[in-house]
Amino acid sequence: MTPNQIAKELLESKKVSVVVGYSNGSISGKTQTLIARTPEQAAKFIFNKYCVNNLAIYLTKVYKLPKPIGLFVKGCDAKTIVGLIQEHQVKREDVYIIGLNCEGVTESLNGELLGKCRFCEVHTPKLFNVLSGEAISEKPFDVSEKFERLNQIEEMPVEQRWEFWMKEFDKCVRCYACRQACPLCYCEQCIVDKTQPRWIESSAHAVGNLSWHFIRAFHLAGRCIGCGECERVCHQNIPLGLLNMKMAKEIFELYGYKAGVDADAKPPLTDYKMEDDQHFIR
Repeated sequence: MTPNQIAKELLESKKVSVVVGYSNGSISGKTQTLIARTPEQAAKFIFNKYCVNNLAIYLTKVYKLPKPIGLFVKGCDAKTIVGLIQEHQVKREDVYIIGLNCEGVTESLNGELLGKCRFCEVHTPKLFNVLSGEAISEKPFDVSEKFERLNQIEEMPVEQRWEFWMKEFDKCVRCYACRQACPLCYCEQCIVDKTQPRWIESSAHAVGNLSWHFIRAFHLAGRCIGCGECERVCHQNIPLGLLNMKMAKEIFELYGYKAGVDADAKPPLTDYKMEDDQHFIR
């Protein structure tokens, strides 16, 4: 069955209150989010290579949609839901996952895939209630290519690495698009918005920008599933994905943990084991 047929049946049977999916955008090569409340609205749903957004963001934030929610979910997006379940932000029974087979998405009319899609490990979601179409076999890729850019930066001398990141952070205008697009940045009041006391300078300058991006990266350590939404929406083209990738790499090397894989697992920074590496304690 096609995704819109599945959505229509769910709404007709009242198994869900709403379905969140994709519909055609106002210009060619773009899609937009559609929240359908009736079977008639569900007819407008589509799924194609331009369906980029991670719709798991609609499970939290300020949307407060009535539950249960039907949700269009690509393989990478499903990992976000795993994280939200682990952190008790959503109950598994409150989301009806419409799994979508995906061979990569693009924002370009020439069809060039997003960077994350070149190294995708989940073309078919591991977590779903119903799958649209037949599962896709995973395609092998060279892992060294995935970390090539990160390795280049790690190999820089400390001074050069500092200069690289300060140059990137200097471009930040503190629009917080990265935060707003991230389905795992769900705090009702972000630390950067606190004024009594003010923990992070909110104006766009070197010290405040450095604090903001480093703290956000640390807050996502062991949680970020690499959906790439933060970097995609950054109109200053700051390579935020590299920061998150670095943290994910450290978490895996220290604890053997990958975010978004097992909803029953405890993220390493919320758990303690006697055998945990303690080399940093002096």
